[in-house]
Amino acid sequence: MSQANKLLITKFYQALDAAAPDAVGDICTRRLAPDFRWHGGDPFGQTRTPATYARTFWEPIKTAIPDLARQTHIFMAGTSSAREGQAQDGTKWVAATGYFTGTATTPFLGIPVTDQVLRIRWGEFFRIDDGQITYTQTILDFVDWFDQIGHPVLPSPRGASHVYPAPTGHDGCLFAPQDDLTTGTTLGLGRDFIFGGLNAFDQTDLGSMGMAKFFHPNVKWYGPGGIGACLSLREFEDLHQQPWLIAFPNRKVMYLESLFAEDTMLAASGPRGVIATQTGPYLGHPPSGNRIEVSGIDFWRRDGDKFVENWVFVDMIHLFRQMGVDLFARLPQ
Repeated sequence: MSQANKLLITKFYQALDAAAPDAVGDICTRRLAPDFRWHGGDPFGQTRTPATYARTFWEPIKTAIPDLARQTHIFMAGTSSAREGQAQDGTKWVAATGYFTGTATTPFLGIPVTDQVLRIRWGEFFRIDDGQITYTQTILDFVDWFDQIGHPVLPSPRGASHVYPAPTGHDGCLFAPQDDLTTGTTLGLGRDFIFGGLNAFDQTDLGSMGMAKFFHPNVKWYGPGGIGACLSLREFEDLHQQPWLIAFPNRKVMYLESLFAEDTMLAASGPRGVIATQTGPYLGHPPSGNRIEVSGIDFWRRDGDKFVENWVFVDMIHLFRQMGVDLFARLPQ
């Protein structure tokens, strides 16, 4: 089943990537389920037909960036196990991430045009039902895009900027069938990490989550624009986890849409995957007291009994809008 689902997405990508802007509507209509839903995040929102998905995203971005090209760093599929007390929820998924590259010739969503070749980080998850693509969650790293063209909308990240490599062994694109035993080991570590580690935070001590049981001391954590990359467990805790938990101490992984593994890769997604209240400052912004839903996408790579790499997407535009801040409004008009 996973192989058939991967082939379905591969052919969809190939058709999209080769199409002119005025052809993507037909491709989406032919290759997506009639009731297909797209969760594109902020500022796109959600669409509920293949045609509106094409008009909202693919036609505008291909028009604005005529030489848009895809690089894929991770490509994987599996059966979800996203419920804490349940081994599997049975839904089938394909996930991928990488870069879009190209040079913008007209504005996209009001983002200023420069002559710079862009490297736009993307991540997305596809749900497959009865051989049809029924749902997609996509996140583009807009904050990193803004920073690339010289228009930062957040303070300089604590972590390293623009560090989003492919897996170290260049083995993240799993087109061939993988070993079920290896996959099961990865999924077991992932479930323990999320439900027994992250959700064990006592709102005081970082050590209460036991991250050292799950992350290698030299783990590479590739966070989104505004946060940056952390190149060790110590950096992860000091540069990201501590400020994040000061801002959102009661955060909890609650509504994942997917959690699955293939070989040594693990993936998770959900537009409301983490629920929290902003009771502390974050990236220069005072506490709002607002309830926050964090839309995120994650990929991890396991080596032995620990994760050694983690690619993290957060819809920062949506996060800050819930904090009362419009990051797009900070771009030059």
